Amino acid sequence: MLVHLKTLGCRLNEAELETWAQAFQSAGHQITQEVDSAHLVVINSCAVTQDAARKSRQLIRRVHRDNPRAKLVVSGCYATLNPTEAAELMGVDLVVANQDKQQLVATALTELNMDSMPAMSTEPGAVALFSRGRQRAFIKVQDGCRYRCTFCIVTIARGEERSRPVQEIIAEINVLHAQGIQEVVLTGVHLGGYGDDVASNLADLISSVLDNTAIPRLRLGSLEPWELSPTFFELFKNPRLMPHLHLPLQSGSDSVLRRMARRCKTEEFTAIVTKLRQQLPNINITTDIIVGFPGETEQEWQDSYDFIKQTGFGQLHIFSYSKREGTKAAELPDQVPETIKKQRSQQLHQLANTLKQTFFEQQLGQEVAVLWEGSTNAETEQPALLFGYTPNYLRVASDTKTQTAISNQITSVRIVAATDSYLMTG
Repeated sequence: MLVHLKTLGCRLNEAELETWAQAFQSAGHQITQEVDSAHLVVINSCAVTQDAARKSRQLIRRVHRDNPRAKLVVSGCYATLNPTEAAELMGVDLVVANQDKQQLVATALTELNMDSMPAMSTEPGAVALFSRGRQRAFIKVQDGCRYRCTFCIVTIARGEERSRPVQEIIAEINVLHAQGIQEVVLTGVHLGGYGDDVASNLADLISSVLDNTAIPRLRLGSLEPWELSPTFFELFKNPRLMPHLHLPLQSGSDSVLRRMARRCKTEEFTAIVTKLRQQLPNINITTDIIVGFPGETEQEWQDSYDFIKQTGFGQLHIFSYSKREGTKAAELPDQVPETIKKQRSQQLHQLANTLKQTFFEQQLGQEVAVLWEGSTNAETEQPALLFGYTPNYLRVASDTKTQTAISNQITSVRIVAATDSYLMTG
């Protein structure tokens, strides 16, 4: 049987797709990139905003339209929050809630009568990642979140916190490394809370991974800034832990942060960033910002803008606030008009570009190790560029003529120029 996997949303959704891919293969089925040829399609949906929920519905309809013969399974946050609506969409054969995701493959094969073993079984996980063009893998280490930020629906959809055993995570990484994966990213809804339910913590997990695997590169997904322990900072002495952290700020105004129920004031955030940069001068700190949160005054917006500029992030992920039913923020007064959200968003995007270019310029002349991933223009008459990523997660391009030889390899290069979207090697 041919299985096609699709996802919307976060890296955790990506990690779950990787797990399902290997489970389908261990059951003797094949992963295909072509939706048209699939016998079964699994969609991992998103509902972080109303727009994400709308896109999830559109994707479900489009998949059924493109391949009406395929069985269609829908999971993820949209399906969990709106199970009846999802089940009634044209073509949907099975809805699997987030709390049942670990059994998704077995449930799909059994309930859809697709559990017969094909004539030839593939080695579990042998091509799950590379068939989808990956050199890095996302490893789901925990699910759920104890916090209730007033804008977030995902913590409601994902439920209580659940951590995977350390040895299980290490075993998965070792299998992936043996398959040729060079880099893994530890992900979770509340990554910093890893281990509270299994007598461990994130710092111990990272140490165990570094000690018990030979994976060349280890990255971390999004981390709440208030959960970085003193021992966490020491972990970066190991060069295999990549110097890039995504620390969601959400707003640079303390009064807005209080309405969001965030647990890190701007002064505390500054102290964290300062400590990280003192220890790792070239660390890339990226963040999330919500523009137009309910009640955001002009002064609060200006305070936020000034703080973001002063902090100097390597990249901003900018979201205009979207009212999400079921969250406390949806009930707050003084919802910001769309026109003001758009204006502030445009202003912040301009700042983001400036900050990114400033960080790019700081890389010029440096010699860095790049994990090469893929090329562009490979099928045109124009020379192809090979792209990869530095340890601090900056995109790098090279016009090397030996692309095949170094694809999925880590090589040392010198940064000589910067474009609007990537760095160039010499």
